Amino acid sequence: MEARLRLLLVVVVVAGLCAAVASAAGNSSVVGYHGDPTFNVRNYGAKGNGQTDDSRALMTAWKAACAATGAVTLVLPPGTYYIGPGTLKAATDLKRFGNDWVEFGWVNHLIVSGQNGAAFDGQGAASWPFNKCPIRKDCKVLPTSVLFVNNNNMVVQNVASVNSKFFHMALLQCSGAKISGVRISAPESSPNTDGIHIERSNGVSIADTTIATGDDCISIGQGNDNIDVARVHCGPGHGMSVGSLGRYVGEGDVTRIHVRDMTFHGTMNGVRIKTWENSPTKSNAAHMLFENLVMNDVQNPIIIDQKYCPYYNCEHKFVSGVTIKDVQFKNIKGTATTQGVVLQDVDLRYKGKGVSSSKCENVRAKYAGFQNPKPCP
Repeated sequence: MEARLRLLLVVVVVAGLCAAVASAAGNSSVVGYHGDPTFNVRNYGAKGNGQTDDSRALMTAWKAACAATGAVTLVLPPGTYYIGPGTLKAATDLKRFGNDWVEFGWVNHLIVSGQNGAAFDGQGAASWPFNKCPIRKDCKVLPTSVLFVNNNNMVVQNVASVNSKFFHMALLQCSGAKISGVRISAPESSPNTDGIHIERSNGVSIADTTIATGDDCISIGQGNDNIDVARVHCGPGHGMSVGSLGRYVGEGDVTRIHVRDMTFHGTMNGVRIKTWENSPTKSNAAHMLFENLVMNDVQNPIIIDQKYCPYYNCEHKFVSGVTIKDVQFKNIKGTATTQGVVLQDVDLRYKGKGVSSSKCENVRAKYAGFQNPKPCP
């Protein structure tokens, strides 16, 4: 797709409606950036009255814009646009959805930029009781609010996501993405409402963002390379994680992860690497640096869990097929709500001449089970 779309969203939550979407334009005669052609959804039949289903009109305008060449602007004049799955508006009836609600896919140089409090409201509260994933492995996954799939060199900035049904935002097979100024919120009790999930992507940066949710603020899944996270405030939630990894056949390596200058407040975890045991495919999680992190009343500031299993009945009979190597934690400070550090069943072997070793400074640790290398005194 050669068209480079610039979508300006301003979302206003209106009583009794799922969401209202308008562009930053004050009228329908808006001119595109630098004289670029514009596609006004009103010209394609959108009413913007909060009652008429504008799904078909917005999709028609979107396809017309994508068929153009060069840089184009998709314009949504001020109004209340009631739209269904696959466009820009969440309903509460789960029967209307597939795997996601809003999908931006196969676009080069996509810009999603919000102004004046732009937000995606997932209306998730009505759906959370139907989420059985925290207790059932074969659960039906609820729709992600905003999915970015197969986009190259995109920018997402100054938008908000509230009360998603499942993940707030997900990046799948994206190359080159800059996310900044994003605000994500859902109650601490909301299940699986990960803030930003990344999978099979490369060259992704997330910066200057605030995430308060019921699950991982940021989750970096399998097949990712060169992910940079900076100046993100996380809390409440489950912290920031690499994983879970090693659950499915054909998972790719996770490499070159840099997390820096993050603040965690009241989260269950700080930074966590989690892998399933008995992985069907061998993979690596390598070259990761976590530095300059502040933990404020965090239960478990640092976790490496190679027997991850969130369900009630877990046997823990097998080892993980994910090899973790070259991981550094630097300058991590703050307060924890659990006593000390507990290391249990650690087996990290050095692939080279010599043996692995451990070093501790300013830590009071407890040990259980097998320990390799030998623990600090």
